[in-house]
Amino acid sequence: MTVNPLYDSLFDLHAGKETPFLILDSGKVISHRAFLAMAARFAGHLTKLGLSPGDRVAAQVHKSPDALALYAACVQAGLVFLPLNPAYTHGELGYFLENSGAALLVCDGAEAAALRPLAERMNTQLATLNADGSGSLSDGASVCPDTFATVARQGGDLAALLYTSGTTGRSKGAMLTQDNLISNARTLVDHWRFEANDVLLHALPIFHTHGLFVATNVTLMAGGAMIFLPRLDIDRLIDLMPRATVLMGVPTFYTRLLDDPRFTRDLAGHMRLFISGSAPLLADTHRQFETRTGHRILERYGMTETNMNTSNPYDGERRAGTVGFPLPGVTLKVTDPDSGEQLPQGEIGQIEVRGPNVFKGYWEMPDKTAAELRADGFFITGDLGRIDADGYVHIVGRNKDLIISGGYNIYPKEIEMLLDEQPGVLESAVIGVPHPDLGETVLGLIVPAPGASPDLDAIMAAAQVDLARFKHPRKLLIVDALPRNTMGKVQKNLLRDQLSETFTTP
Repeated sequence: MTVNPLYDSLFDLHAGKETPFLILDSGKVISHRAFLAMAARFAGHLTKLGLSPGDRVAAQVHKSPDALALYAACVQAGLVFLPLNPAYTHGELGYFLENSGAALLVCDGAEAAALRPLAERMNTQLATLNADGSGSLSDGASVCPDTFATVARQGGDLAALLYTSGTTGRSKGAMLTQDNLISNARTLVDHWRFEANDVLLHALPIFHTHGLFVATNVTLMAGGAMIFLPRLDIDRLIDLMPRATVLMGVPTFYTRLLDDPRFTRDLAGHMRLFISGSAPLLADTHRQFETRTGHRILERYGMTETNMNTSNPYDGERRAGTVGFPLPGVTLKVTDPDSGEQLPQGEIGQIEVRGPNVFKGYWEMPDKTAAELRADGFFITGDLGRIDADGYVHIVGRNKDLIISGGYNIYPKEIEMLLDEQPGVLESAVIGVPHPDLGETVLGLIVPAPGASPDLDAIMAAAQVDLARFKHPRKLLIVDALPRNTMGKVQKNLLRDQLSETFTTP
């Protein structure tokens, strides 16, 4: 018998079931059996293309049942799945292809002509998959059988490669193994009480951990169903909520629901669970939500390299402003950033985690892996936090200057590099400032070169061409100088303190 731990645990577990798995906005229902038949056809075609176990498959496609089936096909064929945000520009995409050595790029048909030269330069095959399920990948899969001989893999084999940037601006490929994904899904199914009769309202993207490896894997392992929306649409969220039992979202979901008078206690009354993550949930939002609906949102804490680390309890107090307790099997400690020594309870320091969920390391970056993943298995998350007297974990900041806007990670250095190249710019700094809906938004600060008057409109236009939309600065400001410490490092904390209250989000 072939053993592929991830496929056996997530997909094959419910292979023959005719029960719903995906409920589409159109009303179409795809059963577990039909979904796996689709995945098997894709797996067959990927093999015909010459892909071998361990090869990377990069997918920059729109959310669709077929895109999700491509993930399942990669698992079944022993390929490493590399999902990419459709908003990435061609320049950004080039780095991911080159660094990963992807054997295949799957893109939207509308992008194929523009991306073909890039794929040829990278010696990467190109296939298309559109949001409606059409494309060369589907055409090739259509003549393949509904079954596929699952490729044997081991728990330590790579299942996915997800890129996450640092403040140096160079993206890092987090290597996630089969065991990483299985262990986290199994823990969350138990911790959040998922069962086969649950229906998850899924309006998240599927190119990152939250929508793919948390929402989807948990639903698959439980044998439940998902109402599969292409994107966040509050009207559809409200219309379809009576058919769901669980919602997973980023804080933006909940602030927008609270802004809509149709979102009432009656509408949410039959829901079992609301979960929030990917960005901090304001305590005020937490309180407003409970007052409106009677539900307390369950906030948790995770990241690309680890999936989920902590969660507020299912039974017990879900404490606003905290991310709960370490999940079973996960060890979390707060340490001194300089010495690495564990700090006393209540003191603020860097958060480190260890467990079966923690990634294998960064793709082809041994030095970076060694710097962030200790020999004893603890991963230095880069987040600052503390553990209170009751054991709840509080995230109080980041020792890197990561900006989280609407659940998307934005790394200032990447934007600063572009701004610094513009005419008339001496230097720049990018910071996150509070935004009532997105949590944070991007503010760019520009120091003019001597005697120059930078054209802010032209600089903004350049950013809009070269950067994904979610990275665009909300506003650019001219400043005389940037504050620095004695070592010459820009003190972004001072900039945030100065501008967070005075900057008005347009």
